Amino acid sequence: MTKFSSFAQTLQSSDIADLLALTEKPEVISFAGGLPAPELFPIEEMKKVDQAIYEKEGRKAVQYGTTEGYVPLREEICKRMKNKFFVDCEPKDVVVTTGSQQALFILSQILVDMDQTVCMESPSYMGAIMAFDPVRPKYIEVPTDDKGIVPEELDKILAADDSIRMIYVIPEFQNPTGITWPIERRKQFMEVINKYDVTVLEDDPYGEIRYDIEKLPSLKSMDTQGKVVFLGSFSKIFMPGLRLGWIVANPQIIDKFVKYKQAVDLGTSTFGQRQAAYFCQMFDMEKHIKEICALYAKRRTLMYDSMKKYFPEGVTFTYPQGGLFTWVTMPEKLDAKEMMPKCLAKNVAYVPGGIFYPNGGNGNHFRLNYSNMPEDRIVEGIKRLGDVLKEELSK
Repeated sequence: MTKFSSFAQTLQSSDIADLLALTEKPEVISFAGGLPAPELFPIEEMKKVDQAIYEKEGRKAVQYGTTEGYVPLREEICKRMKNKFFVDCEPKDVVVTTGSQQALFILSQILVDMDQTVCMESPSYMGAIMAFDPVRPKYIEVPTDDKGIVPEELDKILAADDSIRMIYVIPEFQNPTGITWPIERRKQFMEVINKYDVTVLEDDPYGEIRYDIEKLPSLKSMDTQGKVVFLGSFSKIFMPGLRLGWIVANPQIIDKFVKYKQAVDLGTSTFGQRQAAYFCQMFDMEKHIKEICALYAKRRTLMYDSMKKYFPEGVTFTYPQGGLFTWVTMPEKLDAKEMMPKCLAKNVAYVPGGIFYPNGGNGNHFRLNYSNMPEDRIVEGIKRLGDVLKEELSK
């Protein structure tokens, strides 16, 4: 019999994962995944990109590369950081990662020891919880309102617990709630952070997918002490299958991060990195992002209007100004996990809200994605959800 590590022995399939597997059936209208719209993937342009890579670089394009990443791509990332996130950085400050998920995993490994504490918004991204769990940290859910983490509450928590090593936040179109921190909340947050010996992970995969709001300065742009690690991604603005993300961090974190990444994968796909860099050079990335935003804004509004029409009184939901998700709150007597099989019986799916809370509870929420489904299926899916909600509330 194979002997596993003590951590591996804790790994097991969750009932939610088993339920979500059912959403892969073609007849299911799935609002569960955070999938971009595949019809917007620039396939024809990428055929020209691939040809240009081989013509210009030949076999070098598929050779091993540096762990830090392909320099022309890191240069493109520096441009994006300045123009989109108001951060001045150089290629040496950037590491290209195999998606943001790898960055979350490695950062937790190099910053947190077992039984030390990670602070998160309440709720927060379930994928981050999965990435942090192997360290076996303790989690503190910081009170969070419709403007993000409450700075006064965070201050109290940090003052009372010196085992806190890392704070994970998503200030732009947060996953799962869709909320965005206003500028004053960001400033207040940084004032608190500057008082303590703690590292902040600012995860921003959605910041360029915005509809009704001007771009706000990132936390990293306000960072005067090197305490913020910025995590970016090409998955939502380009093609998720390339698995391309990046971090921007201080030199000490970059050094430890690169050494750990060398042990994990030596380096992110050299060809995939070239694909992203060449696309930025050959085509108009900003035009491409505008097309994404236009489609998602339309689908966001359609889902919102459909929920207003078909959801019963007592069920509330957010109206995000960007990103991919809306967050639904039901009366406390309902549990989204218990309700999901009934929704799947009607061939419609969501993600139950409890898994977005590292310490559990809060079962009366669920997350909906509006970016992936075409318009007719959005309306039909919301109508089906509304029917189940009405049945449950009538009991």
